[in-house]
Amino acid sequence: MDRIGIVGAGLVGRAWAIVFARAGLSVVLHDRSDAILDASFGTIDTSLADLAAAGLLREPPAAVRARMARAATLADALAGATYVQESLPELPAVKREIFAAMDAIAAPDTILASSTSAIPGSSFTEGLKGRARCLVVHPVNPPHLVPLVELCGAPWTAPEVIQRTRVLMERAGQVPITVKRELEGFILNRLQAALLNEAFRLIDQGYVSADDLDKTVKDGLGLRWAFMGPMETIDLNAPAGVADYLARYSPFFRRVDTEIRAAAPWRDELGARLEQARRQQLPAARLGERAAWRDRRLMALLAHKASFSGEP
Repeated sequence: MDRIGIVGAGLVGRAWAIVFARAGLSVVLHDRSDAILDASFGTIDTSLADLAAAGLLREPPAAVRARMARAATLADALAGATYVQESLPELPAVKREIFAAMDAIAAPDTILASSTSAIPGSSFTEGLKGRARCLVVHPVNPPHLVPLVELCGAPWTAPEVIQRTRVLMERAGQVPITVKRELEGFILNRLQAALLNEAFRLIDQGYVSADDLDKTVKDGLGLRWAFMGPMETIDLNAPAGVADYLARYSPFFRRVDTEIRAAAPWRDELGARLEQARRQQLPAARLGERAAWRDRRLMALLAHKASFSGEP
């Protein structure tokens, strides 16, 4: 696979372009809006310079950028492509329309993937002649800095399509996981939803402030989760491993689970309180500045993890 079509040049699409081009692949980027496409290439240039400064590019930014081109039409973007990544708005109708168009245009063996973060692929690929080559490839935003990707086929997705996609993602330096059957939100967003829902309740019910809740994650759970998953974490948190951990703490977890399931949902008014708390911490005018800071911190973390990439 050495020609990649990117459909949608917004935040996610342009990050995908970096992922594939820095891996040595030819990338063609298309968007219905020329203004978005123009802005995306400017942002890509800035991101490539930042990646180089962080030591995360194996070659000069200009060499990576040279593998990217723009396509005026969808047909141009798909011509000769062996893999296409769609990153349009999170609306089922939009997905159905673009997948129907791509299925009609793309070569029969071209893989068609969607970046959707929650919508099962079966809801927008069922009626397609080439539905067996369609799947969801859900990245974590931004994908050029957070390597996990979730591969989720519809019931009719061919197994070899998932395998080919997995090989491509590994070649591109991503970390693919396979979602074994469809569910809304896939894996990462459901884990995030579980944590956020409980965080919202704890704040709403007056147990903790929004700022202290963030500290609990970034200076507590997040530190070890940056290099270990929760299953490995608990395996190391009891002298005799995971079975020992569950024997010690499963009564507590089951009580909390029962309490959470019985609890009333967090109230809609919480949104206004969180907005006020966050704007006190960070004025709206500085959101873009803080997002750029986040990206630089992610780059530093990636560089650090890369320096200790081997298993003990």
